[in-house]
Formats: sequence, structure tokens, C-alpha cells
Amino acid sequence: MGNPSELASSLAAAAEAINAAETLSDTLEAIARATRISVPGFDHVGISIRHRDGRIETMAGTSELVWDLDNVQYRLDEGPCVDAIRAAPVVAVPHLRHDQRWPRYVPEAVQRGLRAQLAVQLFSDDERLGGLNLYSTVSEEIDDDAVHAAQLFATHAAIALGRAQHEENLNQALTSRKVIGQAIGILMERYGIDEDRAFQFMVRASSAGNIKLRDVAEDLVSGANGRSQRN
Repeated sequence: MGNPSELASSLAAAAEAINAAETLSDTLEAIARATRISVPGFDHVGISIRHRDGRIETMAGTSELVWDLDNVQYRLDEGPCVDAIRAAPVVAVPHLRHDQRWPRYVPEAVQRGLRAQLAVQLFSDDERLGGLNLYSTVSEEIDDDAVHAAQLFATHAAIALGRAQHEENLNQALTSRKVIGQAIGILMERYGIDEDRAFQFMVRASSAGNIKLRDVAEDLVSGANGRSQRN
């Protein structure tokens, strides 16, 4: 590994990026750059996330090669990046050109100059969030120190993703409460009923139609807004 003090400084910078008032994209870009500088043997780094529908997307990359190799793996549905996100915590691939685990991916990667690859799973609270992907066009070897350092940066990236996911869930919950409250008000005014009866009306509509309560509320609000605009 490189100078331990340099690694510590890079990890501290990554932690500061998480706490700074930046977008998730900015934070992940900062972590990817710090990883590239600090982890020996790798000259390209990217961070992928897995959406709830299973789709994988690259959120940060230090070069066009990262986006290219990531997309090859998504397209073929195979490769270290895909395996790390779906199952294995760490996938280390030294001497990549000789590896036979990914018969379609390896030839395309070698054609692009790739010599070694390291993929580390990002997880938080037992949930797989994505992967930290390290690519080397300069060395075929991967030493244990590089794997350890990459795992440290993966922890920072997972924290950033976990925080963003929590904030997104919180915002969605607040939005749901707001629209449900609006729908209850509409029903109370329209039918002259109290708040409890209006809410039960929506619950019955949700159960009968097998529709989420928030969707029932959004339909009521959009319908009322449409009528208001026509009048």
C-alpha cells in the first residue's frame, strides 16, 4: 500500500465529502477520485448503484473507460461488477485475460486494455446498494493491501448511498402524508363528512382496487385540481 498517512488523509477527505452540502453524485465522484489516488495498482475507478427494480447504473467514474466497461457488464449481464453487486462481497480478478468466469465480458475488456479488476460490494443494513469498481490497465497483479484499502473506501461510499436512500424514503413519506391530507380535505368538503370517515373511505377504495393509499389520494387530488381548472 502507499504511504499510510496519505491513505488516512484520503479517507478523511472522503468522509468530509459525505458530510458536505453536496449532491449524491458529487459525493460519489469525490470518493471515486480519492480511491483512484489511494489504492495502488488501479488507474480507473467507478461507483455503481442498484435500483429497487434490479437495474444497475453507474453514478461516478474517473474516466470514460469506467463508463464503457461498466456498460459492457450491464449489457452482457456478467462480470466482476455484476457479481459483486448481486452476491460476492469482493471479486478480485488479477491476470484478467486468463480468467474464464465471464467468457463474454473478458474478451471485450481485454480489447479495451484491461489487465486486472477489483469489485467491492456496497451494503448497508444487510441491503446491497451497489459496487465500487476498480480497473487497472497498468498491472495484472492485485495485492492484499489494495483490496483492504478498496474496502475502506467502499464503506464510505455505502454510507453516502445509505444516507441518500434514507433521505429519499423520508421525503417520499412526507410527500405521501401531504397528498393524503389533501385528499382527506377534499372528501370532507365534498361529502360533508369528518376526517375519520374520509380516511376510511380512502382505505376502502385502496383495498377494493388493490391500489396504494397514496395513489388513491393522488387520483383524488389531481381530479379535484382538474375540475377546479375547468371551472
